[in-house]
Amino acid sequence: MLATFSGHLFWEALSSRPFWRGALLALELTTVSFAVAIVIGFFLALGRASRSRAVRGFVFFYTWIFRATPTLLQLLFIWDALPQIWGVFTNGWFTPFLAAFVALSLNEAAYMSEIIRAGLLSVDPGQELAGRALGMSRRQILRRVIVPQSIRIIIPPTGNEFITLLKLTSLAFVISLHELLTAAQELSSSTF
Repeated sequence: MLATFSGHLFWEALSSRPFWRGALLALELTTVSFAVAIVIGFFLALGRASRSRAVRGFVFFYTWIFRATPTLLQLLFIWDALPQIWGVFTNGWFTPFLAAFVALSLNEAAYMSEIIRAGLLSVDPGQELAGRALGMSRRQILRRVIVPQSIRIIIPPTGNEFITLLKLTSLAFVISLHELLTAAQELSSSTF
């Protein structure tokens, strides 16, 4: 027997309370993880341009580790292994949302650092020389000259990374986070 599509059942499932809670949780997780990832990524990008070889090495290693390992593995490590390494993570405050937030923020920071670094390097070196000629400090040159020009270059790939991160939130179902995928699976298993 061939099942037919029912628009009424589809709309009922799409507008159900668990589905919307899962969707809002996925958006919330994406937004807070992305905001933190941008901040961490900015400092990592600055660290990659540091004069200190140790700082550059640390940033390279961090970026390599988080970009080379699967996000699912990182989620499982944060949720399962971290509490066994440090007992403080066995307390009730360490929720699946917090574990997903930490894992996705650290993962996305590695990608954002490369995007931000590319944006900073895209500004003509003459702009920095002009800032120095005006007597600006390195911090002032970054804040007033380089960062404003690099933002327009950073925005398009940053939008792509936000979409990618939104998709990656579906992986959080493996650590029992009731986001959109989990809500949809529970709804479909209860109503067939």
